[in-house]
This record gives sequence, C-alpha cells and structure tokens, in this order.
Amino acid sequence: GIASGGGAGMALAEWVATGAPPYDLWPVDIRRFGRPHRDEDWVRTRTLEAYGKHYTMAWPSEEHSSGRPCRRSPLYGTLKAAGAVFGEKLGWERPNWFAEPGEEARDIYTFERPNWHKAVAREHKAAREAAVLFDQTSFAKFILKGPDAEAALGWIAANRVDRAVGTITYTQMLNDKGGIECDLTCVRTAEDEYYIVTGTGFATHDFDWIARNIPDGMNAQLVDVTSANAVLSLFGPKARDILAAVTRDDVSHAGFPFGQARTIGIAGCPVLALRITYVGELGWELHLPVEYALTVYEALHKAGAPHGLKNAGYRAIETLRLEKGYRAWAGDIGPDHTPDEAGLGWAVKLATNTPFRGREAVEKQRRDGVKKIMATFTCAPDVILSGRETIYRNGERCGWLSSAGYGHTIGQSIGMGYVRSKSVIDRDYVLSSDYELEVAGQRVPCTVTLSPLYDPKMARVRA
Repeated sequence: GIASGGGAGMALAEWVATGAPPYDLWPVDIRRFGRPHRDEDWVRTRTLEAYGKHYTMAWPSEEHSSGRPCRRSPLYGTLKAAGAVFGEKLGWERPNWFAEPGEEARDIYTFERPNWHKAVAREHKAAREAAVLFDQTSFAKFILKGPDAEAALGWIAANRVDRAVGTITYTQMLNDKGGIECDLTCVRTAEDEYYIVTGTGFATHDFDWIARNIPDGMNAQLVDVTSANAVLSLFGPKARDILAAVTRDDVSHAGFPFGQARTIGIAGCPVLALRITYVGELGWELHLPVEYALTVYEALHKAGAPHGLKNAGYRAIETLRLEKGYRAWAGDIGPDHTPDEAGLGWAVKLATNTPFRGREAVEKQRRDGVKKIMATFTCAPDVILSGRETIYRNGERCGWLSSAGYGHTIGQSIGMGYVRSKSVIDRDYVLSSDYELEVAGQRVPCTVTLSPLYDPKMARVRA
C-alpha cells in the first residue's frame, strides 16, 4: 500500500537496474508463486481469503482454507483415511500430522501448545526409535540433461558435482555476494544427467535460478518433472529392516552407503532410492513414478507393521530437523546469508580450482571473517517459541530467531538464529556469552550451541 510505496519502489528500481534485489525480498518475489497462481479462479478465491484476513489474528502455523484441495499426491485419500490433517504449500496438500481415533483431526490455533503437539510427539518418537513414512511427493524435482550438464551445474553449484554416477551432492547455489539462493540436492543419474530435488515452495524460484545461470553456449536442458514422481521417505533406526523386507537389492550399509542413490525394485515397482535424510536418522527418500506410489506405500506398511512403522507429517519433520540443526531456506538461510555465516562452509568447494558463481565473495569473506554466525538456542520446555523472538547477548540485542519449535527427544524448546555484531566475530565470541530470548515481552534464559543437539557425530545417519 501507500505506506510501503517509497521503500518498495526503491527496492524494485534497484532490482530492475542491477538485475538483483538489494536484499532478500522473497516475501514479494514473483517466484514464490507456482502453478495454481496461473489459474484466475484459484487466484480469485485465495485473494478473497487473504484480504478478508488482513486484520484478523495471525496465528502460528495457520493454514489457508481457500482453493483446496488443488494438487494431491496419489496417497491423499489413503492418508486422509489414516487421520492425516493436511496443510497446503504451493497448491499441494501435504500431511502435517496424523490424528489417532478419538482425536479431533483439525488444527486448533493458539499461542500456547497446539492440539497437534502430542500427535507430533508420537511421530517424532517413532522416527527416533522405530520408523516413519513421510509422503513428500510435493518436492520440486528437476532433470538437468545434456553433454554440458556437469560443466553447467559445476558453475551454478557451490559444492562439487563432478562425482561418480549414483552420488548425491548437497549444495547451495550462490549469488555474486555469496548469498544462498538455493539449497538443494543433486543426484548424478548418468554421465550427462542430474536429478535435482528441492523444497515444495521453491519450485518456481529454483528452476528459474538454475535455468538463468546455465552459461551461454552450454548444451544442457532443465526439465521440471515434479508431477511425474511421487516421493515416500522412510526414516528411523528400523528403516533398513523394513526396506530389506520389500526388495531383493542390497540395502546394507556396505551395499548402499550414505550419500548414494540407485534404482531398486519394491513390490515390482522401479524406485530411485536416495540414502539421505533431513530428520537425522537412517533412511531413504524413495522416488518413483506416481502410478506405483500406492503399491509401494502398502508394501512398506505391511513390512513395517512388526517394526512399529508410523505415518508422519511435516510438523514432525520440523521438530526433528531442529534437533539436528538442519537449516531451512527462506528462514534460516537465504540470499542475505553466506555458507560460512550459516555454518555450511564445509559444503563449498574452495579446495578445488573450479570456478563457480559466488566464489570470489566466499573467498573474500573467508579471509576477512564474518559478522554473524548461525547458532542454536535451547530453553526450558514450558517456554513456547514460535520464531522471530529477539536474542540478547550479555544483555544487548544481537539478533532474532529464524525458526523455532520443540525438541521432543531432548525435551526442550529450540530456536535457531544469527548472533550478529558490527565487527568480525568467531566461535568463541558466540559461545563465551550469556543469552536470553524475549518471549511474549519477557526475557527467558537460554543456552547456546554451534553443534547439533542430537547425534552431533552423525552416527545414526551413517549407520
């Protein structure tokens, strides 16, 4: 509106003039939209809801109700019958949590502990002690293919992608300031082909970033295959036992190590299995053509029943990843944050001589030092953290929480955020201080760490 006109106009003018926004403008970036936003009826319906709620209470974790359901995975009906309570992301219906018989299968919004807290605790516990199955079909999925695919991706990605076929690479893609534009996974599926997986909400943004940054003259084509493949993610200490029961392929640690991908058979269905995790447990993402999804889901649940396999949703993913210290793009990391600031410098290929976009900025910052560092904070379990709480270091404001939640394994509330300074800082600066968080107008004491709260040595992930 009028109140934002001056600042918005200045930011837009700089974006047009320089080709890049002056700072992170993701909340107003047109690439935050997806396929549903191309449909006039869907947009009209969602707009009426958005304007109608303009002055209503903004609840934590509140979901839209309009234009739903729009995009549904092949498992939607099965999961709904199993008690799934769905959220929506870029038009996709995604299970947030699962209600058991006798529980009300809907969100009840509050600033206290929400009604889904116990359900998420069940799913979280199953992931840590048995196994869970997530429907992550909504992941954005691309194929980069062509004789120059390796060279093109090598320029765009900050991490090495010149690895053997079957290797998974977790990487950021950087802008010229060293800021993180994309945070995703690349699987080398052939000498001239990569399978790229990123978050649901970043489908348009990440496709655009990759396509725009393929160097002129290189023969590499990017194709969106999101709707072609379903994704079932099987995680937990019993995941290997369950997977071994439904496939003839070797899924032992020696036969299928962490960071590898290969095609296996499950119940007669071809599945691209990725041994990777976002929850901090042994497991696989299972990518497969949508027509096989229900068959594979049923086979896994039949084999998993003796092992305590449970359905789980995205709110459990959030609590699990917070304990593990995994970053989330558009919250913990983004165009204004560099890998070194975010604690992701290990995923940058500075040890090689390979040029990549943003390399000069990263090298300069590594020489000069950083002025903010991502840290994890914990406080008493009765403290409810929602994100954006102010961080105090030795009584002085030094930042805010970029994400927050509850760690059901460690039994504490968790927040992640940057400790900021006007001068260069290091680990000792962060760790040798006293911290408080401002929660509902009150300061509460908290502890700080730069290591994962759960399994810091990655023993469970690599089991």
